Amino acid sequence: MSADREQFGSRLGFILAAAGSAVGIGNMVGFPVAATKNGGGAFLLIYAVFVFLICLPVMLAEMSVGRHSRKDPLGAYNKLSNGEPHWKVAGWLSIITPFMIAVFYLVITVWIFGYLLHSIIGNLDMLADPNTFNDFINAPMLFVYMAFVVGIIYLILQGGVKEGIEKAAKVMMPTLFIMLIALVIFVLTLDNAMAGVEYYLVPDFSKINAGVVSAALSQAFFSLSLGMGIMITYGSYINSKADVPGAAKMVALTDTAVAFIAGLLILPAVFSFNPDTNTADLSDSSVGMIFTFLPKIFLALQATIGYMGASIVASLFFLLVFFAAITSIVSIFEVPVAALMDEKQVSRKKALGILGLLLVIMAGLASTSFGIIGFFTEFVGYAGQTKSMFDVIVDVFYDTILPLNGLLICLFVIYRWKKANFNAELDKGAPNYKSSFFEKYVDFSVGTFIPVILLLVFINTVALKYFGVALVG
Repeated sequence: MSADREQFGSRLGFILAAAGSAVGIGNMVGFPVAATKNGGGAFLLIYAVFVFLICLPVMLAEMSVGRHSRKDPLGAYNKLSNGEPHWKVAGWLSIITPFMIAVFYLVITVWIFGYLLHSIIGNLDMLADPNTFNDFINAPMLFVYMAFVVGIIYLILQGGVKEGIEKAAKVMMPTLFIMLIALVIFVLTLDNAMAGVEYYLVPDFSKINAGVVSAALSQAFFSLSLGMGIMITYGSYINSKADVPGAAKMVALTDTAVAFIAGLLILPAVFSFNPDTNTADLSDSSVGMIFTFLPKIFLALQATIGYMGASIVASLFFLLVFFAAITSIVSIFEVPVAALMDEKQVSRKKALGILGLLLVIMAGLASTSFGIIGFFTEFVGYAGQTKSMFDVIVDVFYDTILPLNGLLICLFVIYRWKKANFNAELDKGAPNYKSSFFEKYVDFSVGTFIPVILLLVFINTVALKYFGVALVG
């Protein structure tokens, strides 16, 4: 272990930081809608099973590689494989993927920040206008918002692991929980809120099919920040005496709890403010829900608590989602920053400067792909559809490469690094893990059926996204 390797200052700090990376826009909005449209309580049950039986072992694989190597993903693959070239490819994928995900995530975070400002200054009626979103994402002011958001990210990451990431997580995550619970309590007191709770929680097993099962697995995998190199990077900052399996369980529990509680906010709110809501009309897109549907729902609240009260509730919601977005993008962007620091031996400040500039350029170009610049708006075509630059980034790096990265880490841990080393690393600081049923399950699952499932998800995604053919549906 290198003497100057940064570390988290406490177990709680690591758990909050890792949970912050996992809790994002998908948890706050996408998950509740996906659950409602795909069987309610039945989807929740399938999701929870996937989190703990498939995603948790993959998380342990990533964390163990990070802690043992004390390296970024590229350095970890290189060190533990003794420099074998084909494993360097896996390392590069684990660096490029989070950077490109940070590009589109920054664009969405900037939109959230803009809506937060407009809610605070009392423009809720403007946000509820169906035409506002398209005008907003093509407005020059967007780039001013981007500068502010990038400044926040820079300040957090400049503080390093203990003074930046950990401190921010210790403030933002508890605040996020408090705001979320407060909003849930408020919404559940409204008329017809229980109709939303019923739609959300009552199982409808008739809606469960292979496509829904696949969607639940994808939601769970993406929600826990797997395949992005985050858990490898954060694992490299964990003390060698820490209980990694115990911490991983807490991260999974926290992430699942936030997603579940968010459902108790979104769906009761929708049904309370609009009792005639048809769940079939709810958008599949988190973006659609946040920026086009929910502002109208919040504006309807003025009949109960007045326009100012509705604006306050909307502001709290957008602040909640903004915090979730910031904690996620900080974790995502730390991966390439850590890699540049490790591999090129540059300071954190220089790494942030270089990659920050590149991030702003790429995000700026992606921001023009909604009509501002035709070339980026109609960037490429596949599966019979015209795709913007923004769409391509999401399709390739978020939907396609993540399960592939998960597959590669499983194969690496079991068949290159070997089971004995994997188990020995997880046994450190976790006396109750050694020889337990959980250890045997993780050891078996990572080496057998989990890679098969991730391979099938990857193949199905490629067939569907780029060729328009659903192998599982």
